[in-house]
Amino acid sequence: MASFALLPRRLRLALAGLALLALGACGFHLKGATPLPFQAIYTNINLDSEFGARLRRTITANSPGTRFTDRRQEADVYLHQISESQNLRQLSLDADGRVEEYELNLDFQFELLDREGHVLLPPTTLHGVRELPYNDRIVQAKEGEIDSTFKDMRNGLIDQILRRMSSPEVRAAYANAADRPVVPMPDDKVLDASPPAGPASIRP
Repeated sequence: MASFALLPRRLRLALAGLALLALGACGFHLKGATPLPFQAIYTNINLDSEFGARLRRTITANSPGTRFTDRRQEADVYLHQISESQNLRQLSLDADGRVEEYELNLDFQFELLDREGHVLLPPTTLHGVRELPYNDRIVQAKEGEIDSTFKDMRNGLIDQILRRMSSPEVRAAYANAADRPVVPMPDDKVLDASPPAGPASIRP
């Protein structure tokens, strides 16, 4: 260890990088990373949006053998976003009846089908909730913070989506897809890149 510490910094970094490459070649994966059982995914989530781009990066990083395709006919599975909604409600009021705290709620529903419409993962709803203090003297700043919090909540769903898709249940369903229920293939139109509309404004 002492001799390694005496090496020039650039050389130490290079050796460390080579060690990581060697681990990768031996099948090393980050904790919690589970390769998916399918090779090609189609989704109606807009991959040019911030959420879609992050979803693609996360999946390809954890499952290098899996790629996204822009043609559903070429995909092994269809990751179908069914709906997404967000809402803001008053959580507490002060003695003068002014809002002290808001609660932010986000619901994201999706399903996973194979190319023939066999249900690999039935409609699944992920729910996120955050509490946010409110100050009516800095409304614009708080509106920006609410938008940012919803964005963080949306990005936080990605790990949950990946865990559901890589679960033993989905693996078994994909391996035995012929035994799974079949549903009509939903519309494959890519969704708008803009996030769902939230509350028009916050009120004191």
